[in-house]
Amino acid sequence: MLINGAGGSIGAHAVQIARAMGGHVTAVDHRSKEDFVRRIGAQDFHDYTAGDVTATGRRYDVIFDMVAGGPYRRLIGMLEPGGRYLNGNPRLSVLFRSKVLDRRTAIVTFAPETAEALATLTAMIERGEIRPIVDRVLPMSSAADAHRLVESEQRLGAIVISLDDIVIPLDD
Repeated sequence: MLINGAGGSIGAHAVQIARAMGGHVTAVDHRSKEDFVRRIGAQDFHDYTAGDVTATGRRYDVIFDMVAGGPYRRLIGMLEPGGRYLNGNPRLSVLFRSKVLDRRTAIVTFAPETAEALATLTAMIERGEIRPIVDRVLPMSSAADAHRLVESEQRLGAIVISLDDIVIPLDD
């Protein structure tokens, strides 16, 4: 499985879930995140600043793409026959193309939250196979800084905004 954007908050969970399910994970992200994604389970790593991952010639059964505006056409060209491309951060154009123009991908749907899937995730969490990855916690008063950190891609995992500095008056 290839995970594009493996060092972000959703990508880091995808790495852990794929490994817990027995998958072999190739992570794609900035070289500064290599140690991090390997520690959480990625076996292979590709630094996107060192070259285009789509030029490696490798093929995958599953590609999970968390990069908005990523190289959709080139990524789906890396799929094994019958493989699946999953976009966790799709633009409208990707949704349209996958439904109308591209027969190599499934019609875009939203994953349902079934009791069985939630039970499986719960078991993985209880066994310690999946854990939250929090880069830092900032107060609500620093929400703009939190947003800048997320957009800078210089974080490992999630940025959490704490509501502890918010005072909500109670009506008597």
